Amino acid sequence: MSSSAPTPVDPATGLVVAIDGPSGSGKSSTSRGVADRLGLRYLDTGAMFRGMTWWMLREGVDVRDPEAVAGRASEPDIVSGTDPLAPSITVDGVDVGVAIRGDDVTGAVSPVSAVPEVRTRLLELQRATIAEAVRDARGIVVEGRDIGSVVAPDAPVKVYLTADAAARAVRRAAEEGGSDVAATQESLLARDKIDSGRATAPLMMADGAVHIDTTPYSLDEVIGLVVALVEAVEARA
Repeated sequence: MSSSAPTPVDPATGLVVAIDGPSGSGKSSTSRGVADRLGLRYLDTGAMFRGMTWWMLREGVDVRDPEAVAGRASEPDIVSGTDPLAPSITVDGVDVGVAIRGDDVTGAVSPVSAVPEVRTRLLELQRATIAEAVRDARGIVVEGRDIGSVVAPDAPVKVYLTADAAARAVRRAAEEGGSDVAATQESLLARDKIDSGRATAPLMMADGAVHIDTTPYSLDEVIGLVVALVEAVEARA
């Protein structure tokens, strides 16, 4: 399956905000907050990769075998809800919003995400969701690891969030209900290495992206910084 071209975006008629960064940098909370504040839709592309991984595990596919994963990447029906206050994801009609955050999926999502056929399949779905939001709504905030560089390179607003490893580990451990911070930090750094080193769509800061180190800021402050970037772009449109 060949991926469709990204939809050209005119910020006067349809707004795309691309937010990238490593795990624990605050992408999800920031993206939902920005979308809610500006009346935009929201897409969590990481949840789509987790949904694909959940399906592979359910079907007994060896997630460490790229050929096995590639051979079945076209099969699952993955649907993402775009309400920032109640984001959802279903796979073959099953609500997997909780299941995809389990340890089994977390441990398997990196090798599945690195398979080019998986990325191509989900890229089609991601661009279709963006095109719908640009056509039918005010626009959309899209979060992930390759949004500004691959999924929506024409996005009028591109943001790359980072935070120091210790801060990211504390945040992620809290999200996971008090996980061991040191172990969480080790896991995050291992994920960074995989994401940044993969051949297809590696984690990187896109050309034209604004880098925000979220370490010293509260969530509300980070949301405010991104909203200010959006408003500046809209003022120039």
